[in-house]
Amino acid sequence: MLLFKLKHTTEELVADCKAGKRKAQELLYKQFAGKMLAVCMRYAVDKMEAEDMLQNGFVRVFQKINDYRGEGSFGGWVRRIMVHSSIEYYRKHHKMMQVEIDDTTPGQSANAVAMANLDAKDLMGLIQKLSPGYRMVFNLYAIEGYSHKEIGEIMGISEGASKSQLSRARSILKEQVIKMEGRNYEYAG
Repeated sequence: MLLFKLKHTTEELVADCKAGKRKAQELLYKQFAGKMLAVCMRYAVDKMEAEDMLQNGFVRVFQKINDYRGEGSFGGWVRRIMVHSSIEYYRKHHKMMQVEIDDTTPGQSANAVAMANLDAKDLMGLIQKLSPGYRMVFNLYAIEGYSHKEIGEIMGISEGASKSQLSRARSILKEQVIKMEGRNYEYAG
């Protein structure tokens, strides 16, 4: 009698993927697709494009699965591939503007009180409206945790350009949050 195992650990699925088992690839995809689609959405213009990025990212995951050595979480490894794959996809399909800004002021950050009143969906919407270069630098730095040096290498820009684009993105977000909070305050009164 054959027993069908309902739950598989990530480690088991990774081992089965390395052995070339298609069912394991399907299960691994189902396990991570939702979270990784959210990652891709931060770099995409729309959901359709994010789904394309997701597919390309998983193709790369399965091509490189033998490179995963079990150091760190598998989810973090997949996420890193998704970020790089999404940026590569965006570069290939869109002309990305790189902007150098010299008039940045150190210490610019969003108003903490306004940010506390903003829900995650609203904030993600504001981030999505940033120009592509600002959005990617902001996502890589503030959400993914990359250093400016790493961002420069990933995006093919200088470390200074990464810093200035982050500063400008924060400034734009701050202005948008303040406007949004002002509108919400007007409606409340």
